[in-house]
Amino acid sequence: MAQPVWDHPEPLTVESAPVPEYGSGSLADLLPTLAAGMGVPNLAATLTDLTPADRNCVFLIDGLGWEQLRAHPEEAPFMSSLLGSSRGGTGRPITAAYPATTATSLATVGTGLAPGVHGLPGYTVRNPETGELMNQLRWNPWTPPHVWQPYPTVFELADRAGVHTAQVSSPTFENTPLTKVALSGGTFHGRLSGEERMDLAAEQLAAGERSLVYTYYAEVDGKGHRFGVDSDPWRGQLMYVDRLVQRLAEQLPPRTALYITADHGMIDIPFGEPHRIDFDEDWELRAGVALLGGEGRARHVYAVPGAASDVLTCWREVLGEQFWVASRDEAIAAGWFGQPDRIEERVYARIGDVVAAARDDVLLIASQREPKESSMLGNHGSMTPAEQLVPLLEVRS
Repeated sequence: MAQPVWDHPEPLTVESAPVPEYGSGSLADLLPTLAAGMGVPNLAATLTDLTPADRNCVFLIDGLGWEQLRAHPEEAPFMSSLLGSSRGGTGRPITAAYPATTATSLATVGTGLAPGVHGLPGYTVRNPETGELMNQLRWNPWTPPHVWQPYPTVFELADRAGVHTAQVSSPTFENTPLTKVALSGGTFHGRLSGEERMDLAAEQLAAGERSLVYTYYAEVDGKGHRFGVDSDPWRGQLMYVDRLVQRLAEQLPPRTALYITADHGMIDIPFGEPHRIDFDEDWELRAGVALLGGEGRARHVYAVPGAASDVLTCWREVLGEQFWVASRDEAIAAGWFGQPDRIEERVYARIGDVVAAARDDVLLIASQREPKESSMLGNHGSMTPAEQLVPLLEVRS
């Protein structure tokens, strides 16, 4: 099968990948910094430019990357105003984790840990105990949640320290395993409408002298996957969520800091060749591969025993001008999944024998085994700025 031809003089090196800023400017640093500022013990304030507040709220907008927000000031006038200091807030980008995908990012936000520690290093990864692919967003097949991710969340640590702690989100997420391992602690409040969530989040902030509240909105991501970034449906969702942010900001009780962020950005990938390479139709890429994990722009590749080196060589030859292609050990050493010496043994084998992250506007689909994912226009997962950079906007009362 013909492969895309890109105007690059040589294959991408592992070292050239823009690694997430774990420990200084990533989603893993946000909640520990806020909780440390409220006196929760054993947490470090690594986002040193954030001023402590007695009450803190994190509003996570699924799929709203920094670059997409910056490109749409007319649709998001309130959030765009937070990019400067006209409302007393500041706005800047921080990085998601790798891969830039919801399950990994929510676990990174909620635990304050890098993927190589919390153990959700992708959309789908191999469970070393069973040999099956584990979908960490849908939690399928079933795996005991606190065996898979044993660490307490920052919310749990804050709750134990006497901070009033709450999550305000869709009722759909109340009892999901991902919520249990990433966002549990304190009280979950399910509300269907965005307006109800904003009003209740403000009430929960006022319910304690020290409060830590999380709220969430999903549909920016949903419309981006289906219709693409910059489509009319996507713009409509951005306009709506901008009004939600303003609604919450205008209700903040005294001594509160509101932080607006996201789990990842998004990039549209055109349909057809040369932008979409179909693993299920490419015999070279399939050779020696037992399982294909991850997603189209952030693949975990699990080789049959003894074939890992050959698979790595082949994937570099076929994809190396469009993807950063690394062995498991190379990706770990480069810091893709966090500080190399902190990668836990239980997580090590969940990472692919080969890890491939897209640099160009290209997608490695699997049309037969992943028909739904292969049909999406908007995609994410890799380390490009469009996917990796997320906003950190601040409003203080």
